[in-house]
Amino acid sequence: MLMKAMQTKAESSSGQAQLKRGNRMALIRQVRVLPGQSRVDLANTLGLTKSTVSALVRELIDEGWLLEREVVVTGDIGRRPTPLFIDPTRLLLLGAQVGIGHLRVVLTSLTGEVLSARSVGYDTGLDAEACILTLTRTLLAVAARCGKTQRIIGIGLGLPGGVDQAHDQLVFAPHLHWHEVPFGALLRAALQGTPLSGAPVFMQNDADVAALGESEFNPSPAADPLLLVLVGEGVGAGLVVGGRLLTGTRGFAGEVGHMVLQIDGPRCSCGRRGCAEALIGGRALLQQDGDAPTPQALAQAGHFLGVLLQNLAVAYDPACIVLGGSAMVLGDALLAPVRATLRQYAQAAGLPEPALRVARFGADAIAVGAAALAGYRLTQPTLL
Repeated sequence: MLMKAMQTKAESSSGQAQLKRGNRMALIRQVRVLPGQSRVDLANTLGLTKSTVSALVRELIDEGWLLEREVVVTGDIGRRPTPLFIDPTRLLLLGAQVGIGHLRVVLTSLTGEVLSARSVGYDTGLDAEACILTLTRTLLAVAARCGKTQRIIGIGLGLPGGVDQAHDQLVFAPHLHWHEVPFGALLRAALQGTPLSGAPVFMQNDADVAALGESEFNPSPAADPLLLVLVGEGVGAGLVVGGRLLTGTRGFAGEVGHMVLQIDGPRCSCGRRGCAEALIGGRALLQQDGDAPTPQALAQAGHFLGVLLQNLAVAYDPACIVLGGSAMVLGDALLAPVRATLRQYAQAAGLPEPALRVARFGADAIAVGAAALAGYRLTQPTLL
């Protein structure tokens, strides 16, 4: 009887801890989406008591998650509620883009401001472990810019391939020929004994994290669902619906670079013909002996990118389509035919064009998105 009572008490205590943790994270995410809310606002929105919200807010302010700001005098009679905001100064995130032959690491606030950044190259002819050693050194160098009153609470990685989160594994990076790499475990092991030892590490496909960066660090109900298409060496997509990232059953959702757009088109790296990557990706644009892409190549790639976006818009009906990746440096030479193709399809169907814009974080879209992934995973109680 005593053992059973002790077990019941332990389960009850564990359940209360989980509930409190969930409430804390729900409160943080609510302030992130709608900054400036008061304790009363949060209690009403989340269905919690005012005393519970006040106690949680005190904890979160002490820990560095939230801050209070002075109330603007309006002339109203009575005590004015104090607005709450995410604290951008004390708790920080590290985000890393693992590109094809290059790494980009950024240090950001919880609200997405880039505080420090560094880019380095690595030899793609070596194995993943060699890349991870370079990544470790770069993470530590950027982390060293952290102030004495600041603390890094998570590390996010944007990887160039399919990621199986359940098994903490990079399944396949086609342009690097890496197969079934326990990337997260290897990085954690490399960080042992360093100032980043024990920091939570999260990883996801590069297009997925870029989509999260747009959603987490620039939240707007008008951009939900948000579809981001990344155009660089390859082509990938990330979809965020209701604040949740759609990854698929094996983590392969968004591999749109291998959607066939042209029957019997040019051969793709995957072995098939006419894939989006073969028609839009870096090699399709830059196969002219290293010269800049011709106007004809840009017009054709832009047209096929428009076709791809039209297909994705029909499939997912996003509120907003965001374009990112290294190809965005081509500007209107690429984007003008994209918009023209979307306009043609919309007019033919008598429908409005999909809302289209370029990624907010430009060349840092993946690295900043990786930092957003860390914040996303840390503040989603059901994902912990």
